[in-house]
Amino acid sequence: MFDRYEAGELAVLVHITFSDENKKEDLDELKHLVSSAGVNTLDTVTGSRQAPHARYFVGTGKAQEIADAVKTLGANVVVFNHALTPAQQRNLEALCECLVLDRTALILDIFAQRARTYEGRLQVELAQLRYLSTRLIRGWTHLERQKGGIGLRGPGETQLETDRRLLRARISTIKSRLAKVEKQREQGRRARKRNEVPTVALVGYTNAGKSTLFNHLTDAGVYAADQLFATLDPTLRKVDVVDVGTCILADTVGFIRHLPHDLVAAFKATLQETRDATLLLHIVDCADPSHHDNIVAVQTVLDEIDAGDVPQLMIMNKIDDVDGIEPYVDFDELGKPVKVWLSAQTGIGVELLFESLTTLLSGQIRSLQLAIPSEEGKLRALFYQLDCIEHESYSDNGDCILDIRLNAIEWQRLIKQQGASIEEYVVNAK
Repeated sequence: MFDRYEAGELAVLVHITFSDENKKEDLDELKHLVSSAGVNTLDTVTGSRQAPHARYFVGTGKAQEIADAVKTLGANVVVFNHALTPAQQRNLEALCECLVLDRTALILDIFAQRARTYEGRLQVELAQLRYLSTRLIRGWTHLERQKGGIGLRGPGETQLETDRRLLRARISTIKSRLAKVEKQREQGRRARKRNEVPTVALVGYTNAGKSTLFNHLTDAGVYAADQLFATLDPTLRKVDVVDVGTCILADTVGFIRHLPHDLVAAFKATLQETRDATLLLHIVDCADPSHHDNIVAVQTVLDEIDAGDVPQLMIMNKIDDVDGIEPYVDFDELGKPVKVWLSAQTGIGVELLFESLTTLLSGQIRSLQLAIPSEEGKLRALFYQLDCIEHESYSDNGDCILDIRLNAIEWQRLIKQQGASIEEYVVNAK
């Protein structure tokens, strides 16, 4: 139904500088986005304005300059580093006689290329349909015609009205399917909460190195590349942390400045993992000159999805690309780690991350001495399974004396599983 450019197309990029900070975009980021989409850049047209032009977004002279560049270079797509209105897009396409895409459409296209799972494809399709619903008119040249003739009399709808009705039906179908997926995810989250398993979610600007760090911590083998939005589908893996036990590590989609609201809405189910996390690892590419702006952009998106209050540990990644920086940890006035400097690519400093996770997630460590009767051999085996026994001996009456050290959460979990009677075996507690 809709035009969509193919990977390998030839593009003219358009970047306009505005005095308003909220409207500013990064030209290098646009080039990286275009490259990630598999599009070849022929030329870049730049300019400056106080405010967007109502007809062409750029001025009439600049619009003609773009059209001339398209004809001269043989380009077949124009990519704007800004959000265009449907009218501006149609006017520019009529002038340039080729497809015109804005920043939102480019990001959506990258997402469409990268989605692999059933849920991811549904989410991308929902975002695309919401975006395209205001641009239906560009798909048809016979919008004024009403259905008529033999076999077509009756509805009295224009083609555009029919398309919008079908579009609404498809959006409704996708929402219902995503609701089922969300219910399954929610069941998994509830089970983890019941078992009090901590969840650590990796968040950060796109291409900050989240998937590389995720692979280093879990040996998951998820796709990692020097591309924007290399990761789209969320991945969950178990990881063992000293004095904490099993944790769930979640790799999530990267954020970007001015992330389209349709994408935020469509990926609500995926981003729920971020909202419900025990701790967020905020991955930052410290070698990126604009990493301070990227931190602000990520925090803005976290606030939008109601995850701004979740505790964070900042990971300053890619120190191997910066001269003179060694792995270390920054602590706050209470002695808690707030920032870890490391390289996920080489692995230096990763041990400092695990130490910081232990400090932040362990809570109170319980040191207990238990006298377990000989008939409770299964309970003794359970403590060995948890790998928490520091010393074992036997009393004169045959009881097994165990000195154990484990997380307070793990101890409470044992009480729930074995019943309060397990506390009767405690002879000494710290």
